[in-house]
Amino acid sequence: MSEDSYCLTDPAEPPKADGPPYAECVLCRKPTEYPESYKGITLCPVCEWQEAQRTACSG
Repeated sequence: MSEDSYCLTDPAEPPKADGPPYAECVLCRKPTEYPESYKGITLCPVCEWQEAQRTACSG
């Protein structure tokens, strides 16, 4: 199976922050592990895990 066969999202993750300030989670607004300067969708570890569970393949 090729790498780009089914995935429509970019698998690249934002860089982890070395320290504060942290970006807010776009769902619950809690601090994430990503730097505040990162532009894009950032999720806290809890929301990131829940989103992965929600979107996981079930086949």
